[in-house]
Amino acid sequence: MKSRKDINREYIERPKPAGVFQVKNVAKNKVLLGSSLNLEGSLNKHRFMLKIGSHTNKALQQDWNEEGQDKFTFDILEMVKVKDDPNFNLNDELTLLEQVWLEELEPVGERGYNANTRIREA
Repeated sequence: MKSRKDINREYIERPKPAGVFQVKNVAKNKVLLGSSLNLEGSLNKHRFMLKIGSHTNKALQQDWNEEGQDKFTFDILEMVKVKDDPNFNLNDELTLLEQVWLEELEPVGERGYNANTRIREA
């Protein structure tokens, strides 16, 4: 049987999924689009910051406060498919996904909470 310490180490060392996510206001159909080399960490961070009322995106935080958390979803839109190839570059693959989803959702302006097209978090 594995010790708690072994289980924790395996959790920390496991590969973290990279990709594109959204925080969506389903009432207004507005999204905050983001990307990260650690999707779970980024989604948890956004959820936590909104819950404690200190999200850096003021418009998103205001809508969260006014409409409540049940009007929001936290979704992984697409994960980078890691290839067993010496030329594979995780950052380049994530950049391509970012471009696809920025075009698809247009999260800057009326349709979203993004201030610009720089959506990479970590």
